[in-house]
This record gives sequence, C-alpha cells and structure tokens, in this order.
Amino acid sequence: MKKIFTFLILVVVLASCKTKKTVVEQTVSKQTVVDNKAKAIIEKHYQNTLNFQTVSIRSSADYEDQKQSISIGADIRIKKDEIIWINLKFFGIPMAKALITPTRVSYYEKTNGTFFDGDYSILAKILGTDLDFQKVQNLLLGRPIDDLTKDVFIAEIATNLVQLKSKKQADIEKLFRFETGNYLLKEQFINQISKNRNVLVNYPSFTNQDNIFMPTGVSILANQQNQVKINVEYKKITFNESLSYPYSIPDGYSQIKID
Repeated sequence: MKKIFTFLILVVVLASCKTKKTVVEQTVSKQTVVDNKAKAIIEKHYQNTLNFQTVSIRSSADYEDQKQSISIGADIRIKKDEIIWINLKFFGIPMAKALITPTRVSYYEKTNGTFFDGDYSILAKILGTDLDFQKVQNLLLGRPIDDLTKDVFIAEIATNLVQLKSKKQADIEKLFRFETGNYLLKEQFINQISKNRNVLVNYPSFTNQDNIFMPTGVSILANQQNQVKINVEYKKITFNESLSYPYSIPDGYSQIKID
C-alpha cells in the first residue's frame, strides 16, 4: 500500500484536463512540415502560452504495476511556478496529501501514519528521469519537460506527427512529437541509457479552455526494473480562483525513506 500511495502522489500531477469540447487537430502535408525545421517547430509550440496564476483540478487516476492496480480520486491545486498541492481520496474520503515546491517534495498518508519529506531525487528514482518543479509543472500542463530552446534537435516526420529528436548524446535520448495544427505536444520520451530507466508520456488530445490549450488526458509509462502505468483523467478545471494550500504533517506520524 505504501508503494501505491507514494507513486500516485508523485505522478498524479503528471496530468491533464478533460472537458466536453476538444480541439480538432489539423494535418498538413509532409513537405510543409519538413520545411519548418526544428527551430521553427519549437517557436510554433511555444506560441501556445500559459496565461494564468492559479489552476484547480479535480481528477481520477488509475495505477497499475506487475502486482496490483488501483483507482483513486485527486484534487490538485497549482500556484504557477510556486506550489503544487494534491489531496488524494478513496470514495471521497481524504487518504493522503502532498505539497510540492521548487525545493521540496513532501507528502503524508493516513493509512499507515507515515510521511516523506525530501528533494527531487525521489522523483528521479521512481519516474526514470531527473525532474525539478518546473519539469513536473510542464508535464502537468502538457508541455515538454525540458526547455526546447536549450537543446539541438533533428526535425523529422513520424506517424503523421512532427518529431524533434535529440542529436546523439552519451547517455540521454529525448524525443518530442507534436500535432501539426497548433503544434501541441502529443508525446515525450526520455531515456537514460546507463541507468536503464525511461519514461513515456502521451497526451491523447487537447482542449482550448479560457484561451489555454490543455490536454484532455495523459498516459504515463515508466520503466526502471519494473514497469508502471498511470492513466489520469481530469473531471473539472478552473483558472485564477483564490486558492488555499493547507498542509501540515500530523503529529505522531513516522518518517519513511524511499529506496
């Protein structure tokens, strides 16, 4: 049970929102896309701006590994670039809570009366790629985990999508795929060869809500020794409300370490 809570708390934020109206994804000819080159593709993607201060999300998540599967509800609140707050529930009953900031990853769960409080190394161990606050927030919002302007990519066409593939490096492979209408992110893959760990994040479709493109769902496949699958679906999302982020580890809870 502890492993399930740990993984769900840390990856339920890698999500996206579901609303009734979805964006029609356009296609263009292969030659047109090829002519755009990597730099132009990156510029077109970043034209999809994220103009909000806070976001509140109600969601559900399904978790599966080699031994078990579980479904859970989650309330997520974000103060852009500062706080990610998560409240996990079983059948409407609060069971665990997490607080993620640029310097801290903390959570507690009520079933065993335990808590974790540490840095982002735990995310790297579980998800198979090094992460920080900005990268987690980007994953949640359907954006590339890395700043694409700081890397060099090869532009290609793959399965009718625009693909940016990192030039050969010693250890890390990166792959980003975009639809060709609004250059919204469809898939991102990070592979750390020497550590034999990788994570694949897929966004099935997008919606335009309050002039912000958000994905309608996310699928996460993490591989490191064992394989873990996460599917997250967002039921309701609202922007720019006045939100609170209550978090306090209860007295008497025991601190845990995660290998």
